[in-house]
Amino acid sequence: MKVNSLLQVAFLRTYAVVMAMFVVLPAVQSYAESFRLPAAGSSSENRAPASIQSVVTEAEGNACMGDDKSRKQTESAAMQDAKRRAGESASTYIQSETSLKDGMLESDLVSAYTNAKVRVIQELAKEWFKDPGLGECHRVRIKAEVTPNEKAMVTVSAQGREALAGDPKAPLSVRVWTDRPRYTEGERMRLYLKGNKPFYGRVVYRQADGTLVQLLPNPYRQSNHFEGGIVYELPSAEDRFSMDTTAPFGSERVTVYACTAPGGDPEVEPADNVYRIRTTAADMSVATRGIRLVKSDRAKSLAAEFFESSVDVQTWAK
Repeated sequence: MKVNSLLQVAFLRTYAVVMAMFVVLPAVQSYAESFRLPAAGSSSENRAPASIQSVVTEAEGNACMGDDKSRKQTESAAMQDAKRRAGESASTYIQSETSLKDGMLESDLVSAYTNAKVRVIQELAKEWFKDPGLGECHRVRIKAEVTPNEKAMVTVSAQGREALAGDPKAPLSVRVWTDRPRYTEGERMRLYLKGNKPFYGRVVYRQADGTLVQLLPNPYRQSNHFEGGIVYELPSAEDRFSMDTTAPFGSERVTVYACTAPGGDPEVEPADNVYRIRTTAADMSVATRGIRLVKSDRAKSLAAEFFESSVDVQTWAK
């Protein structure tokens, strides 16, 4: 897929297209950058890939050498302690921030986080120090993503997926979809978002040729905060682009990286009315989770809820 715009992305073929259009909400005239935007998938349905729900938190771990550990073993033990504490912090956060009417569903959700998978996003600090009683010790502080137990979440999803998706007291859940699953050359796409609670969202599409383009935030719309329970349509009156189907054709993907706190910033470069993402697809997972954490009033811990959701679209030539 290529991006057709008033001023084209540097490495793509340039098109000089000037469009004047009236946009509802409010009815104002704007010039639009037109580019081909879809998502990956070959199904006849507008299928969504598996979403990722998690908590991003910070934790500190400690370990001492004693008589039976080497320095390397002590460093490893300190890291394991930090990961354990990160899991506990996330579980405590979920318990304090979640209040569901269905007690069984809430219990299953908390259990899923109790047996969670912990991934280290960043080592924030580490040092060796001498404890008066224990001798040489190592301390490490990490930022980690805590993902609930997959099997336990299957049970949660089976029991109350719709309940969780629409409940503002449940963990963050964001849905992204398009107006149809397939688009033919020249057809225009509309994108929709809805979360169960307020969130910050980064909207990215992957073209058929692998190019990543950031739709939001963009040069004309830096604000990316959304209220919960409201359906948002992209592009909106604030944006200066449209989503038109052009070559190359094939499987493409739209992904929303959502968080209850401002998320991390992948490396981007201006591409007129949108941004081209320079961060590789493999590194996007870590880059988007570089969240600026703040203490929760109830959980009293540095943590934020994260949700990654995608939708797949197939595009065709006439």
